[in-house]
Amino acid sequence: MTSPLTRTTARTAAALLAATALATATPATAAEPAPGAAYKAAHDSLPAQRLTAGQRALSAQKQAAAVRSYDRLRSAPVRALAGYKLSGGIHQSQKTSYWCGPATLVITQSARDEVAGRSQQDAATLLKTTTNGTAWYGININVPSPTGYPMADALNHRLPGAGYVPRALPYTPTATDKANFKAHITHNTDNDYAIAGNAWEVPGGPHLVGHPNIEIFHWVSIDGYNTDTAAGQVNYLDPVGGVSTSVISWAAGVPKSAHISSDTITTIMGGRGYVW
Repeated sequence: MTSPLTRTTARTAAALLAATALATATPATAAEPAPGAAYKAAHDSLPAQRLTAGQRALSAQKQAAAVRSYDRLRSAPVRALAGYKLSGGIHQSQKTSYWCGPATLVITQSARDEVAGRSQQDAATLLKTTTNGTAWYGININVPSPTGYPMADALNHRLPGAGYVPRALPYTPTATDKANFKAHITHNTDNDYAIAGNAWEVPGGPHLVGHPNIEIFHWVSIDGYNTDTAAGQVNYLDPVGGVSTSVISWAAGVPKSAHISSDTITTIMGGRGYVW
């Protein structure tokens, strides 16, 4: 779960996305607010976010590559029941009620290097996780040239050359935001990387599989997409899966791995974002 420090502003998120919108996506237009968007707008307290110059340049470079990946997927010949393509993260159940961030870090890292069983305590120390959770933004961790985005900085520190960048989302993600996410999960999976997603679930809004209808800040690792629907659905690994109900009371109904609509998980991450 994540700290109140992880809350974002729709104004900043929109500004960050405008410069790197998916070239082939439907232009962003006014839309009905997403379920839960009003709640997020009323309860958000995260300071304005900023990407570094390096992050902006890398985002633009990766965006171009992601568009190419997604165009190839959409133009490929139809293959009956080709199914899910996965980068192959190795699941870990979070060790405490507030270590979803550390668990997501080690799961996401394992999708690339296939190393299982890493210490969540070491990950929590690196991420500066507290009992409030792991921040989306606003925390400089102990790595060279920290950017304020702890998950992105930790992944780049542990996977040199990975080039992870944060992507903020507004409370109501647009059609362009949703198309971008499909392109990003396609690009990452095709290159054997997972995405670290920062969910903000609120009463009345969409929830991850097995999660109750309450406010939950949560990190998950998104490690694949459905090739049959051009990434219309994705696969994610949930650190709550396998956790004892003595640690998280509602954990019993949460799977370790699940499929969900790409558009739905993009909406769930609205007001936060993902690291890709």
